[in-house]
Amino acid sequence: MISVLILTRNEEADLPGCLASVSWSDDVHVFDSFSTDRTAEIARQHGAHVHQRTFDNYATHRNAALASLPFRHPWVFILDADERPTPELSRELPSTVQAAPSSVAGYSLRRRDFLFGTWLKHAQISPFYIRLVRPERARYTRAVNEVLELNGAVGQLREPLDHFPFSKGIAHWMTKHNRYSTMEAELIHRSAGLQRPSLRTALTAGDFHQRRLHQKALFYRLPARPLLKWIYMVAFRGAILDGPAGLTYSTLQAIYEYLIVLKTKELRGKGA
Repeated sequence: MISVLILTRNEEADLPGCLASVSWSDDVHVFDSFSTDRTAEIARQHGAHVHQRTFDNYATHRNAALASLPFRHPWVFILDADERPTPELSRELPSTVQAAPSSVAGYSLRRRDFLFGTWLKHAQISPFYIRLVRPERARYTRAVNEVLELNGAVGQLREPLDHFPFSKGIAHWMTKHNRYSTMEAELIHRSAGLQRPSLRTALTAGDFHQRRLHQKALFYRLPARPLLKWIYMVAFRGAILDGPAGLTYSTLQAIYEYLIVLKTKELRGKGA
């Protein structure tokens, strides 16, 4: 009834747990970026279909998966290897697609990020994601921190998806976000996807992802962004209520923002 798509690159540590969490599906596809570890081997051992493609950017890579893979079912549940559907979500998915009207192209859900075993309930800035889609009606835009656009209505799932972004340690998170910050700086420098952001859309748009896109574009125009982001997360979103995990996560996000600022300045200085 539901196919599963898992995107991977050297995920031998996290992939077994991810595959176990979707063992209810008879059509699991691992879309791999030519991993150099045991990712492909582990996927095959668990009965998953393995496909490989050279990574270029997040949007085109994900679009290639949605467009090219031979999914057995009309609905696809999209995961990263460090994510796990809760048992409650796994039970909710089949009944949801069975009753889905034709006007609905996908469903969003709440993702719960964890650090030090703590759910970052207040610190997490973007808790809602579209992860269950009709693949022919879904398309990703933006090369990094990609946005999923649907041709149709978006429903809402009740149960959460759990995410463990620090499962490989702080150093791995920093390495990944160092790469993200380079891509973000390049987008800002080219003004790609940031033309004419709307304050009205950022505040009132019914679609969460459209709000986030315009909020991000407006945010990139603010001075002292790293400090503002830290204050916003700690004081306004209440990350301090998440204890040491919330304060740590807020600081890491401010560092990430500072890297984007520095790399954007560097690109502009070089005239790249």
